[in-house]
Amino acid sequence: MGKHQEDAKVFKALCDPKRLAILEQLRTGEKCACKLQEPLDLTQSGLSYHMKVLCDSGLVDSRQEGKWTHYRLSAPGRERAARLLLELTTPDTEGPL
Repeated sequence: MGKHQEDAKVFKALCDPKRLAILEQLRTGEKCACKLQEPLDLTQSGLSYHMKVLCDSGLVDSRQEGKWTHYRLSAPGRERAARLLLELTTPDTEGPL
C-alpha cells in the first residue's frame, strides 16, 4: 500500500461525525465497547465498523479483556496525524528556483 493510501486512513477516520464523537468520548480515558455503544446510539456492528476505521488509522488502540474490547487514544497516532496535517498544509518553499 502506498504512502498516500496509508495517510488517507487518518483523514478517513476524522471525516465522520460518529467517529469524532467516539474520539471525544475517549478523551476522558479508556472505554469498553459497551460504554461507547449506548451514548452514541450505535448497534454493535456499527460500533465495530467505526472502531476498525479508527484503529486502522492509528488514532485508537484496542485491547481484549474477556469478551469485551477496550479502546483508548493512541499518543503516537495523534502525533503522526498532527505531523501529517502540518506537512500537507505547509508550503514547500525549499523547491528548485
